Amino acid sequence: MQAAALPADGQENDAPEYGDHRLNAGLVTKMERSAAREAAVLVPVVDRDEGATVILTTRTRALRKHSGQVAFPGGAVDPADASPEAAAMREAFEEIALDPAYVTPVGRLPRYLTTTGFRITPIVAIVAPGFTSKPNPAEVDDVFEVPLGFLMDAANHRREAREFEGLLRHYYAMPFGERLIWGVTAGILRTLYERYYA
Repeated sequence: MQAAALPADGQENDAPEYGDHRLNAGLVTKMERSAAREAAVLVPVVDRDEGATVILTTRTRALRKHSGQVAFPGGAVDPADASPEAAAMREAFEEIALDPAYVTPVGRLPRYLTTTGFRITPIVAIVAPGFTSKPNPAEVDDVFEVPLGFLMDAANHRREAREFEGLLRHYYAMPFGERLIWGVTAGILRTLYERYYA
C-alpha cells in the first residue's frame, strides 16, 4: 500500500460515503444521514518483515451490541478528540493497550455509513513491530492479526445475506480459520480493496 494514495491526516475526505447502503439501498435510505453519530476506527497495518498484517479484535460477548463480532479498534468520536485520528488512537489504546508511539496514521478511507446510525472514519495506520497488546476485558475478548494479502484477495470476499429487522440484509464476509470477519469490518476492508487493490 502506498501512503500517498490516501488522504493525508487532518484532511477532509470528500469521496462519496461507502457503507451498508451500497448493498442494501432500500434498508439504509430511510436513515437520516445528517443525524448519524461520528465514529472512528483504526485500521492498523503491522509492518512485518514476513508480510504486512492487520490487527483485529473479537468483541466481548458481554457487550449489549455486536457482541462476539470481529472488529477494528475504535468507537465514537468524543468532543475532546482533536480529530478522527485522535479518536481512533485513543480507542485503540483503551481497547487493546496499543501504544501510540508504535502507530503512524497515514490517511483516511471514505467514511462508512452503517445501518446502526454511525458515520465511521477509518484511519489507516502503519504499526511498527515490537508493540504489545492487552485486551480490555470489558470490551475485547481477543486480539489477533490477519495477513493483509489475505484480506486484499477478492477470492476471500463473499457476499452473504441474513434477515435484519424483517428485511434481508446483504453484506461482505471474509472467513479466516474459525473466525468470520463480516458486516462493517468486512465492508471497510472491502472499501480498502476497491479503492487501492482492485
